Amino acid sequence: MTKQVAFLGLGLMGGAMAANLARHGYQVKAWNRTSDRPEVTVAQEGGATIVDSIQAAVKDVEIVFSCVGDVPDVEEVLLGQAGVVQYAQPNTLIIDMSTIGSDAAKKIGQELQQQQLRFMDAPVSGGDIGAKNGTLTIMVGGSDADFTECKPLLAAMGKNITLCGEIGSGQGVKMCNQILCSLYMVGLCEAMQLAKQQGIDPQLIVEVCGTGAAGSWALSNLGEKIINDDYAPGFAIKHIVKDLRLVQEINQTSGDNLPGTELADRLFKTVQAMDNGQGKEQGTQAMIRAYKQSI
Repeated sequence: MTKQVAFLGLGLMGGAMAANLARHGYQVKAWNRTSDRPEVTVAQEGGATIVDSIQAAVKDVEIVFSCVGDVPDVEEVLLGQAGVVQYAQPNTLIIDMSTIGSDAAKKIGQELQQQQLRFMDAPVSGGDIGAKNGTLTIMVGGSDADFTECKPLLAAMGKNITLCGEIGSGQGVKMCNQILCSLYMVGLCEAMQLAKQQGIDPQLIVEVCGTGAAGSWALSNLGEKIINDDYAPGFAIKHIVKDLRLVQEINQTSGDNLPGTELADRLFKTVQAMDNGQGKEQGTQAMIRAYKQSI
């Protein structure tokens, strides 16, 4: 029997992820707080059924996916007065694919378990390209049994799927991932700047450096966007700023120094403040604007 699933949150990532689930034969009931977003249409055209409430999405399904913005959004969607906890059947498996940090994931998991609901955290990496192509990296925290049950569904959305440990572990790995992504962007921007200072075509940085030890997803996918001043978001600055906030909140408990993370955070926030605050909607590759402003 084909599993019936709900997908809550049809943003830049979620719309394509819900569509991929439907294309793989799952019966998907999808919901978004804002019904007129273009990604809602993406999910619908992929085969998902769009519903107008969380209740309609989750009341009869076996698995619920959520993919929203920040900790308060996840808490509202899963635990709020009109949230999943009010309508899901006992033993429903809830899989949150947002990025909220390990502490929040553990807290939410405990509250759901008290309501006889199962929970896994499963944040993703790969941007809108990975969401569209079904090639996301998915970092999972939860039990072995729940992971075995949901892995075929995760495989409809991702290519590299790893159980990282107990609840919260997926988020823990994602925080480390976001440090790497942020510092890759610093390196990419500075390499482009140095190329221009030497009169070297920045395209060579993508084509030549991308074949050696300096090769990375960021260089291959975002290098040309920087060259072409294309700042359309695959992953928006407002989201990476949120993620780096979570990283630094976790790090506060240890007292360790993360100077690279602090630098990336400052550069992203510089761009975030541009265009009367609308810089936050641009992709992370727009970090280059902070360097151009300083020239």
